[in-house]
Amino acid sequence: MALPLSHEFVLPTNRQIGATAHPEPDSTCTYLCGNSLGPMSKRSNTLVQEELHTWGTNAVTGHFSTHPYGRGWVDFCDHITPLLAELVGAKEKEVACMGTLTANLHLMMDSFYKPTPERYKILCETKAFPSDQYAFASRALAHGFDPANAVLEVSPRPGEYTLREQDILDTIAREGHSIALVIFSGVQYYTGQWFPMQSITRAAQAQGCICGWDLAHAAGNVPLSLHDWNVDFAVWCTYKYVNAGPGAIGGLYIHEKWKETELPKFAGWWGHDPATRFAMPPKFSPIEGAQGFQQSNPSVLASASLLGSLQIFKEAGMMQPLRERSVKLTAALEKLLMQSKYFVPVEEAPAWQSAIVRPAFTIITPSDPNNRGAQLSLMFLQNDVMQKVHDGITSLGVIGDERRPDVIRLAPAPLFNTLKDCEQGAMLLERVLDDLA
Repeated sequence: MALPLSHEFVLPTNRQIGATAHPEPDSTCTYLCGNSLGPMSKRSNTLVQEELHTWGTNAVTGHFSTHPYGRGWVDFCDHITPLLAELVGAKEKEVACMGTLTANLHLMMDSFYKPTPERYKILCETKAFPSDQYAFASRALAHGFDPANAVLEVSPRPGEYTLREQDILDTIAREGHSIALVIFSGVQYYTGQWFPMQSITRAAQAQGCICGWDLAHAAGNVPLSLHDWNVDFAVWCTYKYVNAGPGAIGGLYIHEKWKETELPKFAGWWGHDPATRFAMPPKFSPIEGAQGFQQSNPSVLASASLLGSLQIFKEAGMMQPLRERSVKLTAALEKLLMQSKYFVPVEEAPAWQSAIVRPAFTIITPSDPNNRGAQLSLMFLQNDVMQKVHDGITSLGVIGDERRPDVIRLAPAPLFNTLKDCEQGAMLLERVLDDLA
């Protein structure tokens, strides 16, 4: 299937998103916010409507073979698991479609964070996503450790905005004897940096640490090979680049090497062997692998929405062709932004911040395509200007998202965005900055 697949998605109009300054209110907006919430696919809409119809016409019998579309709810995730495994580079038994990101993170940390008085630290990046930070701190507290000591953060060097691979590896080598768990974001939500997952995993495990990953901004964005990279565990949501809808069902991964030793402690009936699940035996018999960690039956409506989006990924060829297109789109947007008279190279940004005479911005996302996904993070160097810029481009029909106090994230997602979107985004950003200047 040729890319892009904009026709497979429902994108809002300028009128619908309140773009009051756009001269064509009924034309499609410039949606560069798939890093925060992917748009609805027509396929997802169709599948959800089919499940609603099945609920209405079949009620409880829809769980089984009378399902009119051949997707009995008892086995619904069997349609999803192969696609999800392919998306993240795993074996089917290593992944489960279940829960939500932070709930899955807590489940995984319960199994894999096993601190001792000597080895108790959790290593992560500074400014990890807040939900992760809360989870890390709460797990440390649950084991009797002070998060101020137990959570070890790696920070960028002074005057820099992203982490150097060597600094991460050096920290692991230096502190590894005291680290129980290394867990970074695959792609950092604020800066858009794609961390070197394979080398960090290898270095962590060489020091006797468990290595897990939060793939909220990586799944559906960059190619992943979790099994081959020997990642211990990973969790992700599906409402960003995977386009499964707001609050969509999440996913988790556990490498098959743990199947005999890390078994679910918070057992639920959906993780029980399907052959005897409905016999309701008193003793829990978990499914082998990640799916044994399932607890309750998944929301079919949420799962249908995810299935619809994953079918589009599959028809597009999964991540390799998408990645090739993503690299080109993000490079095109970057080039257009760097041509702005308001652009400042990132190495000059700290000096500009102390002597701003006009609106200016830099790009804090790494310039090397190997170190980033689709997203570019624009940092505005003048106090209080970011929100004005964000409001201005929104009024003109460009949808990105703001991260206070000074960053706007723009992400040309390869499934549905086009070069025209990049051009529109850069042009209208320039117009807003002209008005502010």
